Amino acid sequence: MSTLLLLFDLIGTFVFALSGGVLAVRKRLDLFGVLVLSCAAAVSGGIVRDVLIGAHPPASLADWRYLVTAMVAGLVTFRWCGVIERLRNPVQLFDAAGLALFAVLGTGKALAFGLSPFAAMLLGMVTGIGGGIARDVLVARVPVVLQAELYAIAALAGGGVVALAAAFGLPQHPAMVLGALVCFGLRYMGIRRGWRLPVAGPRE
Repeated sequence: MSTLLLLFDLIGTFVFALSGGVLAVRKRLDLFGVLVLSCAAAVSGGIVRDVLIGAHPPASLADWRYLVTAMVAGLVTFRWCGVIERLRNPVQLFDAAGLALFAVLGTGKALAFGLSPFAAMLLGMVTGIGGGIARDVLVARVPVVLQAELYAIAALAGGGVVALAAAFGLPQHPAMVLGALVCFGLRYMGIRRGWRLPVAGPRE
C-alpha cells in the first residue's frame, strides 16, 4: 500500500510540475525558469504542510525522487510544450486526480502528527493548492485557485471527509478513498460544467 501511495504521489508531483512548466513556457522563461516553476508547482504545498506540522526535513526535500520527478516534468514541458498543450483536457483530469490525492494524503499526514481534524483539513487543502499559488506568485499572476473553477473548495471537501472520519473514529483508508473521489468529482464538475463560487463584482 505504501509503495502504491508513493507511486500516486509521484504521479501527482509530475502532473503538477507540468502545469508549472506550461505556464513558464507561456511566459517565455528560460530553461532555469521552467525548472523553478515546475518544482514550485509540484512541491511547495507539501513543504508548507511539513514545516507547519514539524516534519523536518520536508518529505519532498528528504526524498530525491520528488524533485527529480518535478525537474523531469519541467524538461519534458520545455521540449514538448506544444504536445502537452494539445493534451490539455487529459492533463486537467490528471491534475484533478493529483489534487485529490494530495488533499487526502496531506490531511492524513497532519492527523498522524496529532493535529485536530479541522486543522488537518486546512493543511490538506494547503497541500493541494500551495504549489499552484507559489507558481502563480512567481510570475506575478493572481493565483488561479482564488478565481477559477472549484479548486480550493474541492481540496477542502476531500480533506474534510478524511477529517470527519478521524473525528468519529472511522477507518482512515476508506475515508481517504471517499475523500479523493469527492475532491476529484467536484474538480471534474468545475472543469466540465463550469461550476464555481460566486465572483465578486462592483455593487450598483
